[in-house]
Amino acid sequence: MFRQTLQTIVEKTDGGLGALIMGVDGLSVEKFFTDEGSAANLDVAAAELTSVIRSANRSGKDMNLGELRQLVVTHEEVTFLMRSFSKDYFAVLAIAPEGNIGRGRYELRKAELVLAKEFAV
Repeated sequence: MFRQTLQTIVEKTDGGLGALIMGVDGLSVEKFFTDEGSAANLDVAAAELTSVIRSANRSGKDMNLGELRQLVVTHEEVTFLMRSFSKDYFAVLAIAPEGNIGRGRYELRKAELVLAKEFAV
């Protein structure tokens, strides 16, 4: 179920390179990459972004802004969209520079709704 959902996100997002469901501990629950995404070692990059997620979440709580919902990190070669599913799990979508970020955000939100019961605490 998770892999199929990730594959759908990547395939429906122009420029999608890969998607993962990650724990805040940096370990992936499931992943799906295109050949280009696999070659770029995007799973390693996504794991490194968990510290950014933890930091942003902690900052939001310290300022009474609530839980982190979404984060976008853009580099020259790839954009990472991250969406929290729960306090312990989030999804990451890697998109090529010419990709459709808006569609990626939409697909991650749809996935969150589909998988909500799987991540209910």
